[in-house]
Amino acid sequence: MELKFTDQVVLITGGSSGIGLAVAQLMLEGGAKVLIVGKNAEKGKAALDTLGRDKEYLEFFQADLSKVEDCRSSVNKVVELFGKLDVVINSAGIYKTNPIENVEEAEFDRIIDTNLKGTFFVCKYAIPVLRKSKGTIVNVSSDSGLKGNPLETVYCASKGAVTIFTKALAVDLASENIRVNCVCPGDIKTPMLDREMAQSDNPEKYLQEISKLYPVGRIGYPEEVASVICFLASNASPFTTGAAWSVDGGIT
Repeated sequence: MELKFTDQVVLITGGSSGIGLAVAQLMLEGGAKVLIVGKNAEKGKAALDTLGRDKEYLEFFQADLSKVEDCRSSVNKVVELFGKLDVVINSAGIYKTNPIENVEEAEFDRIIDTNLKGTFFVCKYAIPVLRKSKGTIVNVSSDSGLKGNPLETVYCASKGAVTIFTKALAVDLASENIRVNCVCPGDIKTPMLDREMAQSDNPEKYLQEISKLYPVGRIGYPEEVASVICFLASNASPFTTGAAWSVDGGIT
């Protein structure tokens, strides 16, 4: 199925790498205009180079989505650039494993503020604009937002909250024809996973071991999650809202 996003405007947080970057690629191929938002300007420039579209269709905006004002500014920026907003993809997130007894308040705040607060407030400021377009929201949760994983108490707390927040917001907005869904990926070959692997004494063995956990025998790739996100954001899924869609090779 070829998904079309002609004349649609898309805001993608965490759009400069990993799943967000893969979504941007598919959205642009479908005819959308895209603003990718990220914390790192250098990564943002690299993403623009990778995507290779002119400013009529693609821009980068630097923002720290753990800060509420930056969430508001991101929404304001996409409307300033492209005049409207049809689709919001909340893909910005951070990951860290740590036993609970070692978790300090600063680490807790950093994970919760980025993964949950950023998602919440981007949605808050986007909704008045989405009311005009009868738009859609897709949040990126995790398999850790559906089940408890070892040494991930804070991460699971943040992603579990994203999953239930998605369902609650979907109920609130259903009568206004604004759909809200989330995807729950397993381990995906992204820079986030690369950083986790790099902390291991033997990254290749680490990858082999986590791959064995999956019934399909491997981890996933960003474009495999991006295709589901784009389906949920498209007119091909008009009766789907409040869904937590697993993209995890069967691990849940």
